[in-house]
Amino acid sequence: MVRAGLTTERLVRAGAELADEVGFDQVTVSALARRFDVKVASLYSHLKNSQDLKTRIALLALEEMADRAADALAGRAGKDALAAFADVYRDYARRHPGRYAAARYPLDPETAAASAGPRHAQLTRAILRGYDLTEPDQTHAVRLLGSVFHGYVSLESAGGFSHSAPDSQESWTRILDALDSLLRNWPTP
Repeated sequence: MVRAGLTTERLVRAGAELADEVGFDQVTVSALARRFDVKVASLYSHLKNSQDLKTRIALLALEEMADRAADALAGRAGKDALAAFADVYRDYARRHPGRYAAARYPLDPETAAASAGPRHAQLTRAILRGYDLTEPDQTHAVRLLGSVFHGYVSLESAGGFSHSAPDSQESWTRILDALDSLLRNWPTP
C-alpha cells in the first residue's frame, strides 16, 4: 500500500534537501525512509533503489541550475553574461552543496541527453556568441569555462581559499576579468 502524501516528486525534493544537509554521498532510500518515518519498502513504489533516487536528484539539480542560469543571462552579453552565468554556479553550490554535487553524478548517455545538461552547454555557447568564437574554439572555451567554474567552486567549498589573503571573492572577480580578457583575445593555433 502506498503511503498517503508520498509521491516521487516529493521524495526527490526531500532527497535533495537531505543531500544539502548531510552530503550527496549519504543519500539513500533508507535515509529517506527514516526522514518520512516509513519502512523502506513503502518507497519502492516510487523509487527503484538508491541509484534511481540519486539520478533523480541529479536531474533536479541540473534543471534548477539551468533555469537559474537562463534567468541570469536574459538581456546580458559579454562580460556581464559571463559573470552572471558564473555566479549562478557559485551561488548554487553555496546554497545547495549536496545538489551541486548531485549535478556531477554520472548519468547514462540516454538519461544525460534527455536531462538539462545539454542546456548548460547551450547557455555557455550563448555567452560565447558575444566573444565571436567559432568551432572548434567555441567547444574548447565551453570546456575551459566549465572547468574553471567547477574547479573554483569545488576548491572554495572545501575551504581551499580560506587560509590566505586576498579574500576568495576578490580572486573570483579577478578570474572572471581574466576569462573575459582571454575570450576577447582567444589565441589562434
